[in-house]
Order: sequence, then C-alpha cells, then structure tokens
Amino acid sequence: MAVFWKAVAAGLLLAVCLMGWTVDGQGNGKKKVSGDSIIYLGQERNPWSPLIRTTANLTEIRSIKSTFQFRTFDPEGVIFYGDTKNGEDWFVLSLKEGFPLMQISKEDVQVSVTGGPKLNDGKWHTLDVSNRGKFVILEVDGLPGLVVGMHSRQTKEVISGQLRLALGGILTSKDKLIVEFEPQMDGCVREGHWLNLSMPWEADADELWLCHQNIQPGSFFAGEGFTVFNTSVFQTIKDLGFRVEFWGDFTQMEGTILSMMSSQGELLAVVEANNNTNEIHFTIRKQKHILTNAVKQLRITFFEKAVEVVKFLDEANTEIVSYDPLSAPEYLTELREGRLAIGGLLGGVKDMVGSNFLRGCLEKIKIQLKDLDLDSAIKDMSASSHSCPV
Repeated sequence: MAVFWKAVAAGLLLAVCLMGWTVDGQGNGKKKVSGDSIIYLGQERNPWSPLIRTTANLTEIRSIKSTFQFRTFDPEGVIFYGDTKNGEDWFVLSLKEGFPLMQISKEDVQVSVTGGPKLNDGKWHTLDVSNRGKFVILEVDGLPGLVVGMHSRQTKEVISGQLRLALGGILTSKDKLIVEFEPQMDGCVREGHWLNLSMPWEADADELWLCHQNIQPGSFFAGEGFTVFNTSVFQTIKDLGFRVEFWGDFTQMEGTILSMMSSQGELLAVVEANNNTNEIHFTIRKQKHILTNAVKQLRITFFEKAVEVVKFLDEANTEIVSYDPLSAPEYLTELREGRLAIGGLLGGVKDMVGSNFLRGCLEKIKIQLKDLDLDSAIKDMSASSHSCPV
C-alpha cells in the first residue's frame, strides 16, 4: 500500500511544479513542456482531456512531498490526475463547490473525501501534498486541509511499472469516478516544487495559454468564440417569462453579447455592444432598437406578447422599455425550444457557427434568476468562464 500512496502523492506533487513551461517540439509529434512559468488550466480542448501529461518509472520515485500554488474563481473542475498499472489504480484532485475533492481507486477499495477551506476566492493558495504511511495529506496555506486513508486487502505491493500523470484532465473513464463533477477548470498553477523527477511533460496544443496577472470574478470573452446552450435546460418560472440578465461595464465591450435562435434557425433576439458609437443594439426578430451603453446592468424579460428591457444606470436609477415582438403569441414558446448563445452571433442550428464575437468582461450572467455557469454549455469556445483580467 505504501508504494501506491507514494505513487499517488508523487503524481499530485510532480504535476504541479512543471506548470506553465514553454512548449517545444519532440520527435513523436507531441510538444515538450519545460520551464518555470504559469500555466492556465482552462485552455480549450475536450473537457476531460488532460492539458499536459507525463510518465515516470515507479523505481525513480524517492521523494513523497511537494508544493504548488493554485488560483481560481471556478468552483468546480479537475486539477490533477495520476494512475498506476495503466489506469487500474488512480487518483484525482479536483474542486467541487469550491472545496478540494480527492478521489482514489485502489484494488478493491474506492474512497472520496471533500473538505478543507474553499479555494475559489481568486487568491493564490499554497497546496502541500505529502504521504505519511497509509495516508495522503493535503495542507492549504500551511493549515490542515484533507486527510485520505485507505487499507487494501492486497498483500503484495507492485514496486515496478509506470506512473502516469496528467494536469487539467483524466486518463481513465469518467464513469469510474465516485463523485461526478464538471471537468473544466478556469484556474492557474505556478511555483511547483516536486519530488525528485525531471522528465518533460507532453502537450497536445501547439501553444499553452497564459494566465492573467490579476483577475476579478466574471466571464471573459477574447473575441474568438462563444458559448451555446439549449434554452430547454433552463427552468420555466410561472409568470416570469424568460429572463436574461447581464452585469458589467458595457462601455468596455465590443461585439455580440446575446443571440437567441429558434429550432428552425430564425434569429429571435440579438444584443450587441458597439464601442465606437457607445450604443447597445437590441434586435427582436427584425426590429432594431438602440440603447445607450452607459449601464451597469441589463435585464431582458421575454413575455408572450412583449419584451421588457430594464437598464440599470447606477444603483439608484433605472429605465424600463417595452417592445412588441411583432405581436407573435408563439414567440416565448420558440425561445424555450431554441438555442441561446453568450458572446457571439448564432449563424446556424446544426453547426452552431458564430460571428461578431464579444470582446469584454461580463461580471455576472443570470438566466431565470440563476447564475449561469459557462462550463455547462453544449459548445464552449475561447471564454474564461469564471475570471476576467483586471
């Protein structure tokens, strides 16, 4: 059992000190990751696929302690994965509702533990992982975080073979996880000090995205993509209609904030920010309306026979405007059976192509009175789901 714990601790600790290294080519077509810079875990890819990975021989592992720094506003996602015996025994460190979650599968035993301090406050936290006998211990900023202990009936330890390590994803089936969670992690790691191993990591991406030096809560769109949702997933609230709310500095935005399309491919509503004219263009079907962009919050509610727009100029002043969407009683039904995009203009139903992508920070997004997590989108491209640069 001690060897497995050493491998588990080794994996977790090893992964985090190679963060953010520069990317160079290797003979096998993969990219070699080396250096000491920061790495961003939320880079666009298959959500369960690791960002970087490496392999080490178990006989090379001698140190069983390491530390790294981690920062995020994201409450959920994968930080690190490690396994032995080609995935038969595995370990995952992630966040769930902001708390550290450790899951381990070893022979006939599976364990999951959640606890410690919340880590999604946007501050850098020092995580220390160590192996002490049958226990793996996670410390946060020098204080106790999580302790995971296991005892297996296996009597013979495997001291040979390989340890696989992965950052930002897993190398086993998600169906094997004890506790389900969304894998995407909008977070950064840096300053890792790890074990005694020095082999390079491999990355599938040609370039690794950088972390912003300072961040604030929100969703940042870089003008390169958008997120798409089926509107049917949002709860219907009696007498509310369909409500979408945005918070942010609209004077610093450029591009499409919101677009909604029916299941037949008809654009039902579009909200666009124009920084050059200091305007917000709001289009219902083919009716275009112009609003000032000097607002801090925008609330749009779609009813059966009207659309209400509330502009919050500041904490004390609001303006309410109502529009008639061509007197179409089926308008709200079409909205609820279509698609909704944040950060881009929908261009098709099947391929979900987009254009006029948003550049800017939406500090908060609510749909049907609930905070919207961009990680739950059916299509997610080039958006930082929980943080914006300052």
